[in-house]
Amino acid sequence: MLRLLTFLALLFCATFLSAPASADDFSDALSDIATGGYSERAAAVGKLADIGDPRALPVIDALAANNLYLLSADSKLVLVKEQGASYVLTDAVTGEDLGTVPSDAVERVRVNNRVRSATSSALSRLRLVSAKREERLAAANEAVQYASADSVAALRPAIAKETDAEVRAAMEFALNAGLLASGTPEERAGAIDALGKSLDPQVRALLGRVAADQSAEPEVRAAAEKAMARIESQMELLGYLYNVFQGVSLGSILLLAAMGLAITFGVMGVINMAHGEMIMIGAYCAYMVQEVFRSYLPPGAIDLYLVAALPVAFLVAALVGIAIERGVIRFLYGRPLETLLATWGISLILQQIVRSIFGAPNKQVSNPNWMTGGFEIVGGLVITWNRLAIIVFCIVVFLLVLMVIRYSAFGLQMRAVTQNRDMARSMGINSARVDALTFGLGSGIAGIAGVALSQVGNVSPNLGQLYIVDSFMVVVFGGVGNLAGTLVGAMTLGIVNKFLEPFAGAVLGKVAVLVLIILFIQRRPRGLFALKGRSAEA
Repeated sequence: MLRLLTFLALLFCATFLSAPASADDFSDALSDIATGGYSERAAAVGKLADIGDPRALPVIDALAANNLYLLSADSKLVLVKEQGASYVLTDAVTGEDLGTVPSDAVERVRVNNRVRSATSSALSRLRLVSAKREERLAAANEAVQYASADSVAALRPAIAKETDAEVRAAMEFALNAGLLASGTPEERAGAIDALGKSLDPQVRALLGRVAADQSAEPEVRAAAEKAMARIESQMELLGYLYNVFQGVSLGSILLLAAMGLAITFGVMGVINMAHGEMIMIGAYCAYMVQEVFRSYLPPGAIDLYLVAALPVAFLVAALVGIAIERGVIRFLYGRPLETLLATWGISLILQQIVRSIFGAPNKQVSNPNWMTGGFEIVGGLVITWNRLAIIVFCIVVFLLVLMVIRYSAFGLQMRAVTQNRDMARSMGINSARVDALTFGLGSGIAGIAGVALSQVGNVSPNLGQLYIVDSFMVVVFGGVGNLAGTLVGAMTLGIVNKFLEPFAGAVLGKVAVLVLIILFIQRRPRGLFALKGRSAEA
C-alpha cells in the first residue's frame, strides 16, 4: 500500500509540478510587459521566450520595433496604425481588429537598453520555434552570425522539435557554430569535426578564426588547422572542376562560332573574313525579335522570344550568306587571296550597315527568366543557367548539323562536290546550287551562334570580330573540313584557355594558345584530323 501511495505521489508531481507553463503564466508575463517597470518587462520578455508560445512573437516583435501600445481603457496590448488624428488598433496577441480610437486613448510601452537586449534574445529563440518555416530558417541562419552560449541554449530544444530536413540542417549548423564559439574544448573539437565536412564559405571563416586564435586550446587549434587543410584540398579540386566547366562553356561558344566556318572554309575552301558578321547578324536578329515581343505581345510571352529568334537568325544569316556567295564568291573560287580581300571588304560594309541602322552603342539582349540565375553545387561553386543552356544548345546544333551532312540528300551532294566536283557534275548534281546552299548553311549556323552569344554579352557591330580569329584557330587546329575535329579543337582550346588565364591573364593566355597552335601545326599541318576535300585533291 505504501509503494502504491508513493507511486501516485510521484505521478502527481510529474504531471502537475513539471507541467509546461500554463495560460496564467502567459497572461502574467503580458501583464508585466503592460504595467511593469523596465526590470519587470525585461524579465517578462525572458519568461515569454521560455514559455515558447507562438502568440508571444508579434508582441515581442512590436516591443522591439517600439510599436507596442497599451489601451488605457482595459490595459490591453495593441498595435497601432495612424489614420489622421486617430489610431487603428489591432490586438497584439490575437491580431483581431479592435477599431479606431483617439490618439490619447493609447500609451506607448516604453523600453530601455535592458529591455531591448531581452527582446533581441527572445526574438531569436521564439523564431526558432515559429509556426512559419521561413521564419525558423531565417532564425537559424541568423544564429550563425551571433553564435554564443545563448544561441546554443535556444537551438537545442528547437532542433529536438524540428521536422523539416532543411531547417533542421541549418539549426544543426548554427548549433555547431555556437559550440565552436562558446563550448568546452571537447565540444569545440566535436563542432570542428562536424563543420569540417562542409565547404560553406562561412565554415571556412569560422575555422580560420579558430586556427588563427593563439589563445585557443592546442588540440582545438590543431583540429581546426587539419579541417582547414582538408577543406582547402577539396576546394582546390573543385576549382579544377569549375575551370573544366568554364572551359567547356567557352569551348561551346567557340564551337558554335566555328561550326559554320568549318563548312565554308573547311568544306568549300573559302577564306570567309565576313563569317564574324554572320554571327553579328544573328545577334541583332535576337535583339530585334526581343523588341518585337516587348512591343506587340503580352508581357508573359517575352520568355519565348529566344525560341522565336533562332529560326529568324538562321534564315536571315543564311540568305545574306547565299547572296554573298552568288554575288561575289562564286567568281573567286580557286583564288584564296582575292576571296580573303573580298570577304574582308564585305565584313566592313556589313558592320557599317548595322551601325547606320542600329547605331554604334551596344544593345542589350536580356536572358529569359528560365535562363536567369544559377544553382550552387557546393562550397560557393555556382553553375549559371545561361552557360549551361548554351552547352546543351551547342550539342544539339552540332548533332543536327552532323545528321544533315551525313544522312540527308543535300549532305550527300555536298560531300560529293567536296570530294570530286567534276564527277559530281557528271552524275547530274548542280554544283553551283550546292555551293550556294552550303555557304548558306554555314552562314545560318553562324547566325544562331550569334543568338547564343547575345545571352552572355552585349550586342555590338564589332561582335563578330571578337570570334573570327578564334574560329579560324579552332578549324585549323581540329582539322580543316572535319566537324569532329572542330568539336575536339573547340573544347581543347576552351579548357586550355581557362587553365592558363589564372597564371598568364586573359591576353597572355590567348597569346600562349596561339603559339601552341602554331607549334602544333608545324608538326601536324592538317590538324588533329586528316584533311579531306578540295584542298586535299589539290
